[in-house]
Amino acid sequence: MREISFDTETTGLNPRGGDRLVEIGGVELFNQIPTGNFYHVYINPQRDMPIEAFNVHGLSEEFLSDKPLFEHVADEFLDFVGDATLVIHNAAFDMGFINMELERAGRRLIPRTQVIDTLDLARRKFPTGPNSLDALCSRFGIDNSRRVKHGALLDAEILAEVYLELKGGKQAALILSPDDEKDDGAGSANGGGSSELGLGPFNARKRPTPLASMRRDDEYAAHQAFVEKMGEGAIWNKYK
Repeated sequence: MREISFDTETTGLNPRGGDRLVEIGGVELFNQIPTGNFYHVYINPQRDMPIEAFNVHGLSEEFLSDKPLFEHVADEFLDFVGDATLVIHNAAFDMGFINMELERAGRRLIPRTQVIDTLDLARRKFPTGPNSLDALCSRFGIDNSRRVKHGALLDAEILAEVYLELKGGKQAALILSPDDEKDDGAGSANGGGSSELGLGPFNARKRPTPLASMRRDDEYAAHQAFVEKMGEGAIWNKYK
């Protein structure tokens, strides 16, 4: 099952009152395990940056002035999302902005049925709250010390950890066999520009340096001698 932990940054709170997207971040999960694939882009909102919004995310009008317009990255964004479920904290806010921008760009909208709201999950699990992203990080012991200011990609990474805990912790995401479920693909190749995509098939990551063997030669020799006494039918012979 493919999901995308997702977050946005904006110029304000009202997508129908002139506020615009300025950043999108998405982290791919496969069977609730991060794959290393991601999507990240800064967007030129074609308007000023209110000081209240700047104080939240630190993205200035000057910094965003040479970034692509949303309409220029809309297709690669939709290709990355595909039919994956978007995992969002307070989904109504982010989806209001995403679908406003998609509508302005003449692209298909993302239906509410394609979204999981982790705020709803948290409220059901912890009805007395608090259930902000920072509060959930504290509750689950998740390090959010890098979150000095809000950032879409960083918040998407943190949200992925929170989501796994809300779903029962990392153990709930383990797969016993790589053939249990196949990925349908992770999207298209990067189209260039200032967006970042880490795309590719799902593969378990290998350690860059294998762990040193803890097997002692004398123990191995003793085990081999023991197996030989059991004859050719010993089950250990299948694992030589």
